[in-house]
Amino acid sequence: MKNYQGVIIEESLENKNILKKIKIISTRIEKVVEKHKTSWLSQWTLHTVEIPEDKAKKIAEEISKSLDRAHDGSWYADFKNDTHHYIIFRDKIFYIHRESKKQYDEAKRYGISLGIPEYQVDFHP
Repeated sequence: MKNYQGVIIEESLENKNILKKIKIISTRIEKVVEKHKTSWLSQWTLHTVEIPEDKAKKIAEEISKSLDRAHDGSWYADFKNDTHHYIIFRDKIFYIHRESKKQYDEAKRYGISLGIPEYQVDFHP
């Protein structure tokens, strides 16, 4: 089994209960700057997480329902392993084969359509 790793920004979660259900490997605080486009926050709390392969789909669904709705759905979370990448938006999940530029482009277009700055959705195979 190949576990997934990724980053979840705590402030992106409307419901933070999901953080109790996953393994947090490390946490760092980042000061918010203008290019982040989250002016209502002063900092981001970034949790590097590890998710077992057999729980990844269920966790992705929970994260999707937990992401903050108050700010135009402008958040996403993601985690990946050697072969697949979950990119999770509020009410929409992309399950991407990591060699598929087409699938990555679709996720990127969707993120930009939500108003997420392009540099933050620069996914690539």
